[in-house]
Amino acid sequence: MKKNIEYKVKDKKVVKKIKYIPARYIFAMHVSVLEILAIIAVVIALCYFVPYFYIAVYLTQVACVIKILSSDDNPDYKVPWLFFVLVLPVIGFMLYLIFASRKLKKKYVCRLKDLYNTTYEKDDAELLARLSQENVTAANQAKMLLNISDAHLFEHTKTTYFPSGEQMLPVLLSDLKKAEKFIYMEYFIIEEGEFWNSILDVLKEKAKLGVEIKIVYDDIGCMTTLPGNYSKRLKEFGIQATTFARLKGAADGEFNNRNHRKITVIDGYIGYTGGVNIADEYINKKERFGYWKDTAVRLEGEGVWDLTKLFVIDYGINVKYIPESVHDLYPKVTDKTDNGYVMPFGDGPKPLYQRGVGKSVIQSMLSAANEYVYITTPYLIIDNDLCQDIENTAMRGVDVRIIVPSIPDKKIVYEMTRSFYNRLMSAGVKIYEYTPGFVHAKTYLVDDKYAMVGTINLDYRSLVHHFENGVWLYDNDCIAVIRKDLDDTLSKSELVTEEMKKAGIFKRFLRATLRVFAPLL
Repeated sequence: MKKNIEYKVKDKKVVKKIKYIPARYIFAMHVSVLEILAIIAVVIALCYFVPYFYIAVYLTQVACVIKILSSDDNPDYKVPWLFFVLVLPVIGFMLYLIFASRKLKKKYVCRLKDLYNTTYEKDDAELLARLSQENVTAANQAKMLLNISDAHLFEHTKTTYFPSGEQMLPVLLSDLKKAEKFIYMEYFIIEEGEFWNSILDVLKEKAKLGVEIKIVYDDIGCMTTLPGNYSKRLKEFGIQATTFARLKGAADGEFNNRNHRKITVIDGYIGYTGGVNIADEYINKKERFGYWKDTAVRLEGEGVWDLTKLFVIDYGINVKYIPESVHDLYPKVTDKTDNGYVMPFGDGPKPLYQRGVGKSVIQSMLSAANEYVYITTPYLIIDNDLCQDIENTAMRGVDVRIIVPSIPDKKIVYEMTRSFYNRLMSAGVKIYEYTPGFVHAKTYLVDDKYAMVGTINLDYRSLVHHFENGVWLYDNDCIAVIRKDLDDTLSKSELVTEEMKKAGIFKRFLRATLRVFAPLL
């Protein structure tokens, strides 16, 4: 959150805005650190004072190594944990036991069955059969996505693609003003400013008119952008809001499994998603790293159902009681005309998702490519499997182009991104750096046929830890608009050359070290 401070300079009053973290977060973080240190200290003390206790510690260390090696985790994720466990006795395996788990907490799991019962059922067989007649490859992608994410295939859905946040905002405000029944919004970051305030003004008016409004925002994502009690403030306006996975200071890896989703649902038949959070840099009203390049997609029709379902579940696992809605959350809509098919989907930790959904979608799109693959991503920190898939696609003769920022938001992450240049470029992948500023868009386009727009970055935290979402698109009218936008973005980007990727010995060592520990960042 920002706070105004006043001070004098030569008898002149100066007002300066500073960012600060509310006391609740500071307390929770201190409790987490103290809890971790206390656990480690107790184990070390027992080793020193209790005869043969060190044997139990040694056996625990061996058990941790066996567990890591035998797990289904990606080998890239195993290596740094094995390093910690073997090199740092006691501390290493204690950190592993505390932080390695990425499974959803039991308090969430117990509600899932009831929440799924409040959603909808849909038989996709007829639509899949029709898609199979049109394009077997597309149908196979849809079947895979249906099996691993509980998503559904839809037609009767109009799609609109926005090449920037500032182009999305006026349309979003217009849709919000037309809401008659409910508005659901879920975002990783909400920050007070022109963007959020323009939305909040509409929400206040709609709440007065009896429109049901619910909001979910990530507790850590909004740590420095909203007051710690912001949900209570919204309640005064008639808006029901909750934080996602409220930070409480438990040493159980609560910094993992954050909610990185961006969803707006209006009356069950208009939905938005993409990379755009609700903060002023996303509409370029505030400059942080040059021009902020982002994208979003608007759905109108039955395809919105899965966005609604994702929100209902995320809201339901974070409030005290499962809410009941008096509205039809999944209205039947058959009059929207648009070519193609859409599949909104979610991704996240077990037991909601047994496989990495976002990664699987990207891999299936790569395997379907015959002509080209265009990707925009703020971070390029990928595991060996995905890296090989990208390389193999390029070596099949497919034109693979990846657009990353020229101006980074995190310098360490930027160095990790650049550490992949040599390997990918040697396989024929073309990497471009977006010279006007920072690319935050997560857009994937293949052969003018398949596209995916959503919240999924090419980094471990997004592909492994976070709750994410996206929309898989096939043969839609908006795909031509996506292609035009990516061509325009490429024209403003610089192709990375052999000369540009050269680095000194220190940077090479730094990048190599960061690559080892990238899965834990």
